[in-house]
Amino acid sequence: MDTPTLLNRLRSLWNSNRPASPEPNPCYWHTDLHSHLIPGIDDGISTDDDALLCLRQLADWGIQHVVTTPHVSQDWYPNTHETLLTGQTTLRNLIAEHQLPLTLEVAAEYLVDDLFMDRLRAGDLLSFGQPRYVLFETGWASAPHFLSEIIFQLQTHRYQPVLAHPERYTYYHEDLKPLANLRTAGCLFQLNWGSLTGKYGKRVEKQARKLLKNNWVDFIGSDLHRPADLASLEKLFTSSAYPLLGQQPLRNQTIIPK
Repeated sequence: MDTPTLLNRLRSLWNSNRPASPEPNPCYWHTDLHSHLIPGIDDGISTDDDALLCLRQLADWGIQHVVTTPHVSQDWYPNTHETLLTGQTTLRNLIAEHQLPLTLEVAAEYLVDDLFMDRLRAGDLLSFGQPRYVLFETGWASAPHFLSEIIFQLQTHRYQPVLAHPERYTYYHEDLKPLANLRTAGCLFQLNWGSLTGKYGKRVEKQARKLLKNNWVDFIGSDLHRPADLASLEKLFTSSAYPLLGQQPLRNQTIIPK
């Protein structure tokens, strides 16, 4: 099957099941931060066709700039700068070939591990925007005891730390004080918008709404891994949480290239 035919079938399947958006271009924040759109380098997109489908949908929703953030970790995805930048070229060529109204850059979602620490000490992290934002995640099992030191070291190296999806770490669900302390230390938060639609379960959705209530959301991001995620993401636009995003100190628009 040729590529145009495959894409048409995928779009037809997606469009036949999608709810109506409340307005054109509902992503008023215009930049999507946090996604896994480079084919074949982590647990995200596997083919160029899937990447194109996701990019096209983001553009249709009003996204103008994409900061895609492949996983970088020592044990699972030890991606190098060369791998990431080659992927950036692949996606930019795809955007140009299909004339999508998007710009794109590659950063990373760094797991805080030994590989991350080596790159941090070398001042060799892929950042985005100004100040130099760095997106990082922690392990799922238990809260890291050294996170305040990581934040301090990032700041010492003139990076601005951004914690990916804090609403998903179950060890923060019963007590918001550790998250409050992270913000006091200067760490920013990136919320997955799928967390507000039940994509990760009710507990995560409840925690995400707590972050909104406290005005603790600095960036909103899709954390898009595959076309199957799109239906869940679109539910945000008719959710009761959608208007609350407008009350957040969102920085997404500040990282659109001039």
